[in-house]
Amino acid sequence: MTKTFRLLAVNAIIALASAGSLRAAQETETPAAGVQQMGQARLDSLFAGTKVIVLPFRDLSGVADTAWIGSGIAQTITADLPSGVTVVPISQESDILVSMGTDGTDLAARHGARWVVHGSYQLLGPRIRITAHVLDSKTGLAILSTKLDGSLDELFEIQDRILPALGVTTEAPRPVVPTPSQSLDRPLLTAASLSTDTAIVPPPPILPATQARDSTGQTTVRAVRLTTALNMDGKLDEPFYQLIEPISDFVQYEPTPGISPTEKTEVWLFFDDTHIYITARCWHSGPESEWIANEMRRDSLNLLNNEHVGIVLDTFHDRRNGILFNITPLGGRMDGQITNEGNWNGDWNPIWDVRTGRFDGGWTLEAEIPFKSLRYHPGGPQIWGIQLRRNLQSLNEIAYLTPLDRGLGGSAIFHVSQAATLVGIEVPTSGRLFEVKPYAIGTFNSQGYLSNSLTTELSGNGGLDLIKYGLTDNLTADLTFNTDFAQVEADEQQVNLTRFSLFFPEKREFFLENQGVFAFGGSGRGSFGSASETPIMFYSRQIGLNEGRAVPITAGGRLTGRMGPFTLGLLNIQTGDQPVSGSSGTNFTVARVKRDVLRRSSIGAIVTSRTALSASSGSNQAIGLDATLAFYDNLAINNYWAKTNTTGLQGNDTSYRSEFRYDGDRYGAAAEHLFIDERFSPGVGFLRRPDLRKNFGSLRFSPRPNSIDWIRRFSWEGSYNFITDAGGTVETREAIGNFQVELENSDGFDLLFTDSYDLLQRPFNIASNVTIPVGGYKFSNTAASYRFGPQRRLAGNVSFEHGSFYGGTKSAVTIGGGFGRGGGRIELSPQFALEPGLSINQVKLPQGNFTTQLITTRSTYTFTPTMFISALVQYNSSNSAVSSNVRLRWEYQPGSELFVVYNDQRDTLMPGRLSEFQTRTFIIKFNRLFRL
Repeated sequence: MTKTFRLLAVNAIIALASAGSLRAAQETETPAAGVQQMGQARLDSLFAGTKVIVLPFRDLSGVADTAWIGSGIAQTITADLPSGVTVVPISQESDILVSMGTDGTDLAARHGARWVVHGSYQLLGPRIRITAHVLDSKTGLAILSTKLDGSLDELFEIQDRILPALGVTTEAPRPVVPTPSQSLDRPLLTAASLSTDTAIVPPPPILPATQARDSTGQTTVRAVRLTTALNMDGKLDEPFYQLIEPISDFVQYEPTPGISPTEKTEVWLFFDDTHIYITARCWHSGPESEWIANEMRRDSLNLLNNEHVGIVLDTFHDRRNGILFNITPLGGRMDGQITNEGNWNGDWNPIWDVRTGRFDGGWTLEAEIPFKSLRYHPGGPQIWGIQLRRNLQSLNEIAYLTPLDRGLGGSAIFHVSQAATLVGIEVPTSGRLFEVKPYAIGTFNSQGYLSNSLTTELSGNGGLDLIKYGLTDNLTADLTFNTDFAQVEADEQQVNLTRFSLFFPEKREFFLENQGVFAFGGSGRGSFGSASETPIMFYSRQIGLNEGRAVPITAGGRLTGRMGPFTLGLLNIQTGDQPVSGSSGTNFTVARVKRDVLRRSSIGAIVTSRTALSASSGSNQAIGLDATLAFYDNLAINNYWAKTNTTGLQGNDTSYRSEFRYDGDRYGAAAEHLFIDERFSPGVGFLRRPDLRKNFGSLRFSPRPNSIDWIRRFSWEGSYNFITDAGGTVETREAIGNFQVELENSDGFDLLFTDSYDLLQRPFNIASNVTIPVGGYKFSNTAASYRFGPQRRLAGNVSFEHGSFYGGTKSAVTIGGGFGRGGGRIELSPQFALEPGLSINQVKLPQGNFTTQLITTRSTYTFTPTMFISALVQYNSSNSAVSSNVRLRWEYQPGSELFVVYNDQRDTLMPGRLSEFQTRTFIIKFNRLFRL
């Protein structure tokens, strides 16, 4: 190509670039300290007598017919390298791999080259930016980078300045005149800058291989850049599946750790400028009729009991937090956030898509996750953590990408610290997240307690469910205005035979993303929403709800994310008046900060404030400090100290806790001391039981009998709980013995013995017509439960309970739940299922007898994984009411939804008739997500 022809081509490219869709220019960095020290003599001596691979520079602009620029840059660098350097030519096969995104270190290792020179170019209107890197093939790390800007007319002069800017003397040295558009970048990653936590062990695999594993089981996998489109059809028939080796060789976790799984799983990780793609081929030798695949509804807990592939991405590589995606053969999907390897937020719904298919021998999946749905460190080469799980429910078998300690139990995938290392990801260099989600809602409401007393109301409204803006790639602001949560599913009712408050989980979208950021003290909320005596410093249901009634949220904002080793959470919301429940306008403020320390530990602080109390005048503030310390794989220590300040209450307002927990597979132990003073009251939190001093201990022994084929595991556990009030008066003593049997077919049996003492210091109204007087009460209880595994069409728990109770007796039967095992399920088809629940408590006391009945039935018909209709019908004898909640949810495009909701509550004790409705509401809500 003559120089005249090349200049004509440059002018043509200028015209194409000016008319095309171009990326925004990035800010150039000032020279980093230590970069100039790498000088010409240093790099010349490193290059001398070595082999170097120079790769064609990659186009980041997407402008047609510009590939010759990348090849021309590589040719110029090759020609200008000093004598004594051997340039290794690359083959056609290598060209294909380069086009798919390899950084060249794999090619260098194949050809015995020590150094790799590669980079990219970007057309910015009539200007061009060239970025170049020098990589060490032994470590896969960039030792130096440079970025050069200039006019396209100056393309060839800019090419000539690349090697001098990198510190390499060319064959024909030219003076380099620094300009405002030229700067040396900070080294991307150097061996000196790596800590033990960020070292890549084992070294990255060499393409076409995408997986490397060492003798200890540590694993590194590679993602590959796509230059041709992936057709999201679930078929895995694109040519690059033949070129790139899959990630495989999973390790069995259950029932026999460390051996190869029964069925093979192959996974590929791809990415382009906007998405990361996770695809898999899942072999299954049994016919599809034997697979357990009966759930399509998004985020149903039953998905965990289906055949599925689970994917965890630790995008900050902090080895503490991650996001989890579960995918079933029917295309059912479940997603959520993992915080501190334990707290689970399954109500968070990011935007992503998945397709599944079949092949002769199993099923396939292709998942597409936009980078805008993820949070990660800004810029530079990315090192993430990744865990993959294959659940073969029909064989009651689980396998992971890396070996995991069996003591982690069913939450093993939450332990991000034991995940593999993911390299090769290149995140977008520009384009901040910006989402707007307006809504419109129409409501028809009628109320009446007698047929001659009826009021109706028709209303409409609109607002913003949220505005989401990415201040940085890892710090996100959420705003809301005139929010309405009428489409949220009704709470499942509970029977409460204690004198303490019940806990209900948060379901409202605005509060869900990064909910775990605000978790405090290492506990307070169980993995799936249960509560303990530990106070919850921030309980979002305090906002917008009072006395069971919705309180209008005028406006609010949240800021969540990370800044280096710090995790931040800020929230401020203003609510309006709700005269019926007596709630006045209130401002809620929460600030949370945590800092990562050691390998898996953190320390943090929280501050909360509310300007008006729900039950009295005045305000409330709270502060707290906590430390969550995790050692080895199974040992954790949690500590916190907190103090509140409530108008009219002075002194005796602190709380603290220290907990030790060891959870091994064969042995387990726990010890806890918790103190809650009599006036400690977190106004934006949840306190189940105030005024206590608790000492708790437990021991567990869980052998796995090799001689009994049909039993997988026995477990014996004993615990003792000793609780006094803050003044030292003994209120509760509770000794518990628990025996469990886990069968190989996924059924299970539980036997529970409880011996208790409870002191009532004030009368306790346990039922509408029964009050238990002050006094000390001893009682014992025996409960037995059998769990029918998910392989059965009728799955769930059946439990029976009998024992003494506050001077009398209590007998109970529960169907569908029991011992925290979840609800029952009757599979009618893969699309239609019933989830029945029955709880009957017959209580006989000296003060009177009563029976509580709670009957729930959820019917769900799933049209597609993004469209379902469900009906939750509940009868509770405690308030003599029947309630129904019928809800259609259609996600007609990712992030945008249509809701049709019908709510009805009836009183079953109206004279002369079976029932009479109290409230009836019909709601249509439409929202639309705009992602810019």
